[in-house]
Amino acid sequence: MIRYDHVSVPSSTARAQDPRMDFTPSPRSVEYVDRVRRFVAEHVQPVEARYWSEVRAANPDGNWRAWTIHPLVEELKAKARKEGLWNLFMPDPQLGAGLSTLEYAPVAEETGKSFLAPEVFNCSAPDTGNMEVLWRYGSDEQKQRWLRPLLDGEIRSVFCMTEPDVASSDATNMQATAILDGDEVVLNGKKWWSSGIGDPRAKIAIFMARTPDAGADRHHQHSMVLVPLDTPGVEVKRMLPVYGAYDAPHGHGEVHFTNVRVPRANVIAGLGMGFEIAQGRLGPGRIHHCMRCIGAAERALELMITRGASRTAFGKPLINLGGNRERVAEARIAIDQARLLTLYAAWKLDQVGALGAMTEISAIKVVAPNVLQKVVDDAIQIHGGAGMSDDTPLTGFFAQARSLRLADGPDEVHKGVIARIELMKRGVSR
Repeated sequence: MIRYDHVSVPSSTARAQDPRMDFTPSPRSVEYVDRVRRFVAEHVQPVEARYWSEVRAANPDGNWRAWTIHPLVEELKAKARKEGLWNLFMPDPQLGAGLSTLEYAPVAEETGKSFLAPEVFNCSAPDTGNMEVLWRYGSDEQKQRWLRPLLDGEIRSVFCMTEPDVASSDATNMQATAILDGDEVVLNGKKWWSSGIGDPRAKIAIFMARTPDAGADRHHQHSMVLVPLDTPGVEVKRMLPVYGAYDAPHGHGEVHFTNVRVPRANVIAGLGMGFEIAQGRLGPGRIHHCMRCIGAAERALELMITRGASRTAFGKPLINLGGNRERVAEARIAIDQARLLTLYAAWKLDQVGALGAMTEISAIKVVAPNVLQKVVDDAIQIHGGAGMSDDTPLTGFFAQARSLRLADGPDEVHKGVIARIELMKRGVSR
């Protein structure tokens, strides 16, 4: 148990319900981790290699219009739901497992060891973030029309924020617009890296855009709007490969919105609320991403040790050559440090909300993907040529790590947030 009973809580966390840090997993968290681990071992791991091989063969290149869903994933989802392993990320016990962020964190780590597991449990991005947005900010009509089928796994969703023509590391650069016109909102703009846009089950997108208002400050000039993907004016231009792979049948695409008209009722929480919603969406989501990174790093370390102990070169096991033992030790230290920092961020988010945990959330967003990238790189090295093939999950883990150092804000932006808060604590202004 890790507990600190005498913690000095800064004024920014004055709303904390309990100033003690206790990362001891709750009995419910332990139960869910055990159940998820057993399910993955019994149902996912035995078929995952075949699943991805068949998916790649059936969904070639960037021809997303021909992509199909492998029936195995729907079979696994049905089994998981039957066993009560469904919507584990959702804090509302009426809609999911009812776990806190801290309780869900080790569950997310367990799912991160597999590329297939998050979807099997209906806990994969961007759906989790979009569902939380609708749960926290959506109207009753929006929840009924879109949240319910997402919770039931009947459809999938897309989040459209990043743009190709501006530096999207600064969200205030956004050029896409959402302009009120009577009872409708007119949307125009280009988005890319819109995750999930290639999935045949994707039916709805959350589109973030500027809603210019001369009377509002720059953080209240953006809105989030629900856009059915079959709305006239929505056009998927292309899929974007990550290191040559298109991530079929999920996909990351470039989408253009040209005079797209949707009812004003499709605006989430009101015009100008985009940044506030984004903070609520990205806080828990970043912790989910980071814990999945830690799970992936654990899997990479396991593969590295297994490979190093089973192969011989120059009369010795690979694990005893070239400083590989030191790399194993460094990986263990780094993974455990990242896990503890992420658990702290999860605890703090539960206590004071995303705004009160900005330093910790930004810190893990830098640390966890970098740890994963380093551990995977070492694992690839010890695997030799096999490490660069699809025979292991290592190339996928590496792409995941490198992508996450940009997704939801690049490393540099998060470091800037941390530095700004530290300077403010000491009376240093911008």
